[in-house]
Amino acid sequence: MQYHLDTIPVWEAMEWKRECPLCGLQHKTELEEAERTFGASVMEPSERIKVNQKGICVVHHQMLFGMQNRLGHALLMDSHGKEQLSRVTQLQKTLRNNNGRRRAWFAKREGQASLIGALQTMDMECVICERIAQHMARYRYTFLHLWKNDAAFRDAWASSKGVCLPHLRQLLTTAQQQLSAKDQEAFAAEGLAHLVDALTLDSQDLEWFTRKFDYRNQDQPWGNSKNALERTVNRLRGYAIGEAPCPPKR
Repeated sequence: MQYHLDTIPVWEAMEWKRECPLCGLQHKTELEEAERTFGASVMEPSERIKVNQKGICVVHHQMLFGMQNRLGHALLMDSHGKEQLSRVTQLQKTLRNNNGRRRAWFAKREGQASLIGALQTMDMECVICERIAQHMARYRYTFLHLWKNDAAFRDAWASSKGVCLPHLRQLLTTAQQQLSAKDQEAFAAEGLAHLVDALTLDSQDLEWFTRKFDYRNQDQPWGNSKNALERTVNRLRGYAIGEAPCPPKR
């Protein structure tokens, strides 16, 4: 798939000089898409249909609820709830319509799989997650394009803290379709070098953080260890806790 090249957001993320520029982009995109959900998804029929059909995951429901727009949230869930009720009712009818054959039908693996699969589809999809994934695929494409073609970006990358483990994996997966074998190897080497350096520092700081709780070290300086727990979690799993990986919205 050919993505539209938009270099500005990726360059901005590098200029934030946070632990992982892609975590910053993802968090910023997530906030924007949550706000958009209360705008376009409530007002535009085409977007409302998507929400009705696919719904929103637990994490993004929590985010929407925290935005204190109970009316907008309720409007989304009113129509989505009715859509899901219709689907569950249809599944109930399918089970009932087997009449005496119901037990035999449900005992068969395909009958169980059909019902469970239908429920899983209703339970697992999220329009916000899908939109974020589309944006992040484009950002990874742009990131690698800049790495390959822009010397200034290569310098910024070289002086950065690299990216977290999940985003390095995703970049390398994208690189398989975008870069030559030689360039893939070079990028992998650079990405792993960044990750090893960052994790080594995280490990040292995290160890000192734990040792600071020993009364014998209570008068010793904290150094850079106060946020070592957050850095380690976010480095290994992507942004999850602590300070946001992008500047606050102006």
